[in-house]
Amino acid sequence: MAEHVEKQFDPRMHSAEHIVNQTMIRVFHCNRCFSAHLEKKKSKLDYYFERPLLDAETLDLERRINEIIEADLPVTEVFMAKAEAHRDFNLDRLPEGASDTIRIIRIGDYDACPCIGPHVKSTKAIGLFRVISTSFDDGILRIRFKLAKTPLEA
Repeated sequence: MAEHVEKQFDPRMHSAEHIVNQTMIRVFHCNRCFSAHLEKKKSKLDYYFERPLLDAETLDLERRINEIIEADLPVTEVFMAKAEAHRDFNLDRLPEGASDTIRIIRIGDYDACPCIGPHVKSTKAIGLFRVISTSFDDGILRIRFKLAKTPLEA
């Protein structure tokens, strides 16, 4: 019999994902990532997109994300009824049989999104955000990134 191992999520990476998603929405007017693979050392997010990012766009994205992290925004949770959450949020990625109460993670007034993962208490705890690379293939933009606690670790 296979042993069930619960996946461990890194709160720093999980919180960074929210900021990357909201920054992509604000800058490129796309949707949140449709696929995420979050690990402690490095992570990747996939977006439906029309083209590769230019080097200058990647640097600007990184700068914007680090500005939000440095702003030391509070990361809080609120709970709301699924019917109410449906009015404000895309609930398509909720698992079948999800509860009638939905947990919403708010990052200051920058982002709010349904989420089940662990998060930092404020954005400054995330550390320095660095894009490792981006790639584009057949309408999918992949952004790979890592986090460092200090600039020396970047």
